[in-house]
Amino acid sequence: MNQAEDRNLPTPADVLDLLSTAVLVIDETLMIRYMNSAAEAIFGTSKQQSLGTNIRELLYDIGSGDGAAAFTELLAIFESEQSITRRGAELHTRQGGDITADLTVSLDLQSRRLIIELQPMNRLLKINREDHALASQETTRRLVRGLAHEIKNPLGGLRGAAQLLERELDHPEQREYTRIIIDEADRLTELVDRLLSPNTKPRIESVNIHRILEHVVNLVDAEMPGRLGFIRDYDPSLPDIQCDETQIIQAVLNIVRNAAQILDDERQRITAPEITLRTRVVRSFTIGTSLHRLVAQIDIIDNGPGVPADMLDSIFVPMISGRPQGTGLGLAITQSVISRHHGVIECTSRPGKTCFSVFLPLEVTAHG
Repeated sequence: MNQAEDRNLPTPADVLDLLSTAVLVIDETLMIRYMNSAAEAIFGTSKQQSLGTNIRELLYDIGSGDGAAAFTELLAIFESEQSITRRGAELHTRQGGDITADLTVSLDLQSRRLIIELQPMNRLLKINREDHALASQETTRRLVRGLAHEIKNPLGGLRGAAQLLERELDHPEQREYTRIIIDEADRLTELVDRLLSPNTKPRIESVNIHRILEHVVNLVDAEMPGRLGFIRDYDPSLPDIQCDETQIIQAVLNIVRNAAQILDDERQRITAPEITLRTRVVRSFTIGTSLHRLVAQIDIIDNGPGVPADMLDSIFVPMISGRPQGTGLGLAITQSVISRHHGVIECTSRPGKTCFSVFLPLEVTAHG
């Protein structure tokens, strides 16, 4: 092999950047000395920001149990020189994400540095859930079409009543509420018409996701004025997404309204009920069998009681609801809409924090 060919060979760092396994190298003070691209994606950071910082800047905890004990265990490897492996380790990142991963930590004796390998299980668990969801989507569509017929007539009456009420109101601020009712009735009528026309593909346009989120917040806040707090954590660098705005509004509204209703039911036990809406750009993200260069992540987080563990795997199944008054269709419809946009929706939950994460590719259009 000549020198020119040798220069074209990938370096070890290039090879590590191609792995789906996250790799970090830390020294005896737990300072980060190297991280590959997969690690950047998991922790929502970059090499430039993280190199030379303590691993505690990325994580609250490694493994399970007390965080301080977990970091002490890392330090102990320098003494024992014994590798550790943890299956299904729970990682709580400083960015607010929860990761389940297979964790291996080993000591390189020559450099006296720890090599941490993380193989996220979240993607595998999600794929299993997606396979299960696909089996129920046809049932969902049939149920939605049946429900759409039942909804259409009351919507017309609702709109007419709002128009009559609007004529009787003198103050513009009062007419603002009737205008919301009329606009929402029109939007839902349009949505129902399109649900009844399965061959009609989504109308794709360039949409600012933050505008959608603000619209949804205004709707829910009007339904429960002053009873909930809303926290915005928006990424201003997030580009517009290509989507059907009406359908995405409905998908997000189903999630936010569901969270709001649960918080309202629990208002006697929750001091400050709040919903956080967070957006981020995610790089190199796999949805199904497709690797996407850029994906928009929309997180809807509430501080309610959490989803019961025995329901977490079935919350997207039609007619399954955690609320006595629930229909069990909202999240099923949301999943169907997101799927039609080549996206995916995930849910993680524990008492005090439930997070629905919607992932929508930024470089593709939806399908019917």
